[in-house]
Amino acid sequence: MHVRPHPRFQQVYQVTLDDGAQRLATRNLTPGRSVYGEKLVRYEGVEYRIWDAFRSKLAAAIIKDINVVPVKLNNHVLYLGAASGTTASHVSDIVGEKGTVYCVEFASRAIRELVNNVCAYRLNMIPILEDARFPEKYSMFIRGKVDVIYCDIAQPEQAKILADNADFYLKESGWIMLAVKAQSIDVTKEPTEVYKQEVKVLESRGFKILDVVHLEPYDKAHAMIVART
Repeated sequence: MHVRPHPRFQQVYQVTLDDGAQRLATRNLTPGRSVYGEKLVRYEGVEYRIWDAFRSKLAAAIIKDINVVPVKLNNHVLYLGAASGTTASHVSDIVGEKGTVYCVEFASRAIRELVNNVCAYRLNMIPILEDARFPEKYSMFIRGKVDVIYCDIAQPEQAKILADNADFYLKESGWIMLAVKAQSIDVTKEPTEVYKQEVKVLESRGFKILDVVHLEPYDKAHAMIVART
């Protein structure tokens, strides 16, 4: 087995397993604990968590050769739609102990799993039980402006919701990542048309689009949009 830093993305690693398989990984902020059953591997005294691209749209976007991953060490990230913490925990690994991941999730069952299985062991993750459509409701939980907003929600107006949150919380020259779920927006349209529609919404709100990557075969009818103010 061999582990090396990803050539382009900070705090992301490439693992070559004993059978020759190539996988992504992040350095485990909580050694000995997995979050969603992912494999833990040790290399030169450091533990890494294998990052499953079929379980994480951010990992899928990296494998699909996205141009930019703005999440970096010590960043403060607002994560909309954190669910039970699969991808959010890898973001937690990337930003490290001095970073913060504010995890907004509306489903009470999902956030209960997030709190009990993930946030209880990761002090850089702050669970917030709220609806991302109403960003003003969780302002008391967020200290200052964030560097990145990552959005993965099953709502019809995904780009608008992200932009509304950016108005409240994103710092100047901040970044956004939007995992577009085409079928949550309009099942009658081709996914490519939905992606273009969401891009137009973001552009109308002042964002510069850096990349749009389709996530097949890891996620059907999904794309990742990266943009900045």
